[in-house]
Amino acid sequence: MKIVVLYKWAPDPQNASANADGVIDWGAKRTISEYDPVAIHAARIFADSLPESTELIGITAGEASAASPKATQAAASRGLDSLLVIADDALKGATADVYARVLSAAIKKIGGANFIIAGDASADAGGQAVPGLVAGHLGIPSFADVNQIVAGANTGEIQIHRHTASTAQILRLHHPAVISVTTDAASIPLIGMKDMMAARKKPVEKLTLADLDLVHDVTQAQAATTLIATAKPEVKPRKKIIFDSEQAAAELVAALREEGVLS
Repeated sequence: MKIVVLYKWAPDPQNASANADGVIDWGAKRTISEYDPVAIHAARIFADSLPESTELIGITAGEASAASPKATQAAASRGLDSLLVIADDALKGATADVYARVLSAAIKKIGGANFIIAGDASADAGGQAVPGLVAGHLGIPSFADVNQIVAGANTGEIQIHRHTASTAQILRLHHPAVISVTTDAASIPLIGMKDMMAARKKPVEKLTLADLDLVHDVTQAQAATTLIATAKPEVKPRKKIIFDSEQAAAELVAALREEGVLS
């Protein structure tokens, strides 16, 4: 079985600051996006539980620094068997659709995968759009909010557990799919020196957009979107309502529904 884990070499939120115009300065430091170690470890646990031989491949796309030894070792040390890195400065500040185009092309280049696992969101964008877009480009289904992945009864199938707004589901998957895991899908282990040393020996393939014949497509896609303004989100004033009657709980629920917080 072949399992792909999507990850992002992203800005570190700990170094971020916002100016008066709402523009975020992420600083120069980069790291594995904070939700992606969960996806990598959840995939590792799942892969190790399978009876058949399984390869766990990490795929990322980003600016040139994504292919630096620091970046690749940081990803490989978390349990991936090999890496495919699409590193090109043309991807700096790329939209979710551009990332999805590149990642799906990379997955096709390795001959596809049985399952593709991703984190809940990236630390810098947080749009939660890339996994679904990748699935669209590949023509396969996508499942979000998954908190557990286990082997199915038959070879090649798996079961996923997920929570929706109204219910908990257990689904059996027989065909390739993109799976986005929640932050509680796995506990992130500490990375030690042994892990870092082993990471240096793992195979890493580094490509550019030209290698995937995507220069024109990415240029066209980037040109289709122009940032025209930024501003800090509007901060709504607090209601300052206190419920202290015997029906306080019911009054609170009614108020939350009126505000659209509860359905």
